[in-house]
Amino acid sequence: MRHVISILIENEAGALSRVVGLFSQRGYNIDSLTVAPTDDPTLSRCTILTTGEKDEAEQITKQLHKLVCVFRVSAIQEEAEGGFERELTLIKVATPNRNIRDDVKSLADIFKANIIDVNADILTLEYAASSEQTDIFLKTMSKLTEVVEVVRSGVLGIAKGSHYMKP
Repeated sequence: MRHVISILIENEAGALSRVVGLFSQRGYNIDSLTVAPTDDPTLSRCTILTTGEKDEAEQITKQLHKLVCVFRVSAIQEEAEGGFERELTLIKVATPNRNIRDDVKSLADIFKANIIDVNADILTLEYAASSEQTDIFLKTMSKLTEVVEVVRSGVLGIAKGSHYMKP
């Protein structure tokens, strides 16, 4: 089962290392990790995607609360339950001829992907969606043409409505 955990941590050297160390000490895998400063320059928001049983996710959350560098921990629920999850993906695809180029453009329009670079034989696309939608987009694109390169940002998550994370 997938779990998206959002953490407000101190924006200082070693804080992220302590969070990641907690996962490795307990044998939990991190499937994706994104970190960036918030509007408060003393804090960073860390979003971690991990898999495991529900009780394992609860255990991780409890352990994270004990770390000195952690201010808040929140489990982001699936969209149907009250949260949003997005991932930014950059994709290079081969476009050896006009027909394939036109098909790639049409597919990009259908999925609402942006073409950010055009080369004689390659188009670079930008796509922001849930991990599941991204997987579908990549699978569909690979049936159409060669996917030359893929870069995925990792999952970002935020709660719906008036729920927000502040220290």
